[in-house]
Parts: sequence; C-alpha cells; structure tokens
Amino acid sequence: MPTLHMTEAERETFLADLHIGLLAMNIGDGAPLITPVWYSYNPGGEVRIVIGKNGAKGKAIKDGQMLSLCAQTERPPYKYVTVEGPVTVGAIDYQRDVVAMAQKYLGEEAGRAYVSGGSPESSGAANLLLSFTPTSWKTVDYGKR
Repeated sequence: MPTLHMTEAERETFLADLHIGLLAMNIGDGAPLITPVWYSYNPGGEVRIVIGKNGAKGKAIKDGQMLSLCAQTERPPYKYVTVEGPVTVGAIDYQRDVVAMAQKYLGEEAGRAYVSGGSPESSGAANLLLSFTPTSWKTVDYGKR
C-alpha cells in the first residue's frame, strides 16, 4: 500500500494554500480550545495568526506555549496538514497581518473593504500576533491511495 503522507514540498505548499485553519490551544484545566482561524504561511517560514487580546485565546496565551493548527480540504480526496510549535506572542504588522490576510481570504477588493469597514480595534491595538515555526508535522493525502 502506498504511503499517504505528503512530502516536505507537498506539505509546505498545502499549508501555504488557502484553507481555514483550526487552531488548538490549552486555555486552562479543561479540554483544549479549538477555533477556526485565518492564518498565513510561506514555505519554510512561520505560521501567523491574528487574535483579539481580550478573547479567551488572547487572555490565556503565553510565549512558548504549544499550539496546533490543522488545515484540511473539504472535498475528496481528503488531505490535511497539522503543525505544532511553541508560540511567540507579539504585536501585529497591520499591512502584513491584517490587510494582506483579509485579501488572501476575501480577494483584493473585498479584503480592502473588509478592513476599511472594520472597527477601530482592527488597527492592531486590540489584537495580538501569534507566530510559530512548525516543529512537528502530521500529514495525510488520501489522493495517494
């Protein structure tokens, strides 16, 4: 039976493509919090996610905490990539982390409209940037069956 795992190039290209990510993190003693997020990734680089400072994730996150992000396809043949790594919490770069990400997910015009119609908090003061370099990869490509 052929391997269902992706090569390094396949997994990095897949993660860099347009997917909604599922971010998993511990926020206390209970089950991990898992939420859908927009994210950015360039092969060989860091995963970047913008979150609100005052939400459950923003209040609980700490530098060095382990995060997991899963990106998947919604149609057969199913594929997914899950990455894990220790997070660095920092300030956002508005153009790179908000504008460019909105345009990635919504297109150039709709992305521009999305950020221009946003609240004053979207300027960055109420947001945090979570970034991490994947230290662990799990992949499956059922198209290789």
